[in-house]
Amino acid sequence: MHYLEIGGAETALIGMLRAWPYDTADVDLFLYSHRGELMTHIPGGVNLLPEMKPYTLIEAPAAGVIRSGRLDIALARWKARHDARRFFHTHRPPNHDAAVGYMGRYITPFLPRINPGVTYDLAISFLAPHDIVLRKVRARRKLCWIHTDYTRVGHNAALEHPVWAAYDNIISISPDVTRSFLKVHPGLDARIVEIANMLDPVLIRSRAEAFTPAEFATGFNILSVGRFTDAKNFESIPSIMKRMLEDSPRKDLHWHIIGYGGGEHLIREAIIREGMERHVHIIGKRDNPYPYIKHCDLYVQPSRFEGRSVTVREAQMLGRPVVITDYPTAHSQLSDGVDGLIAPLDTPRLASSLVAAVNSPSTLGSLAAECAARDYSDSSEINKIISLIPS
Repeated sequence: MHYLEIGGAETALIGMLRAWPYDTADVDLFLYSHRGELMTHIPGGVNLLPEMKPYTLIEAPAAGVIRSGRLDIALARWKARHDARRFFHTHRPPNHDAAVGYMGRYITPFLPRINPGVTYDLAISFLAPHDIVLRKVRARRKLCWIHTDYTRVGHNAALEHPVWAAYDNIISISPDVTRSFLKVHPGLDARIVEIANMLDPVLIRSRAEAFTPAEFATGFNILSVGRFTDAKNFESIPSIMKRMLEDSPRKDLHWHIIGYGGGEHLIREAIIREGMERHVHIIGKRDNPYPYIKHCDLYVQPSRFEGRSVTVREAQMLGRPVVITDYPTAHSQLSDGVDGLIAPLDTPRLASSLVAAVNSPSTLGSLAAECAARDYSDSSEINKIISLIPS
């Protein structure tokens, strides 16, 4: 894994590690960089391998890479960005994520082997680029993870296909994620194993009790959590809220956003443009988002695309009503009208759907009750991973 900052894949990794029965195998964890709020939640049974300097430079500021003397890595990163931009301008994919695959190809040759004296029974690449575990770890069997909708990720499929094909198994987090992946990478059906992300309900519920958010003192409070990227669509929230206020009898609506990322300026600009300074609030990055989730009146994921959102499941686990947009994998996330609502992605209809939900306490109460009664941990999925360990 890259690091353990707050994020869906990072939270899912912690959930998997906390579900692992440590009498079945010794588990090593390698992180590019030992940083992030989730570091303190690594279970005691995990052996955290030491940092290796070249790996810490993969996502470090460019000036720091040059100062370190690793011009090879600096040049590889430059070439990856250059070729990714060229691919983007030529192919115009729906989302510009092509750099991940190029980074994997160009940087991996300059990285040392991970724990070179060990041949593992099972090695897991939990987040792309998957070149590193493929080339730098010795193991009898190797798995890599799909966390997103690959029909919406702007990657170079021809470049990355050989990497996916070299793994013994590809882990998909839902049937919809599988279908979208195979549209882009056909012929890999036999390698796919579906394993839902695991969450630790004890950890999440205990952290949710840490405090009561002062930001939620009055009114009806909507919450969204995620990185500030194009996929999450948070820059549309101010215009959605503006329409909600025009259509709803309630004028005490507040939409709070927890997260961080390069798209923050787009959200702030939209707040000012729509005049929503009193109704849309960027809370920013929080080490513990769970008290906010627990105390919100409605959790909304307005994404353009997702794999299977960890944060939505965390909200359901905490008994909150949720609304998600109708992205391609949405029906793998929840049962519409039962433990959540699926709303249209376009701004006018999404706003109308949210107004209807806000003004129907009985609907919100029914959704919350159904969520509270269900088990969203998927902790038994760990047995599928254990079954893949070679005998």
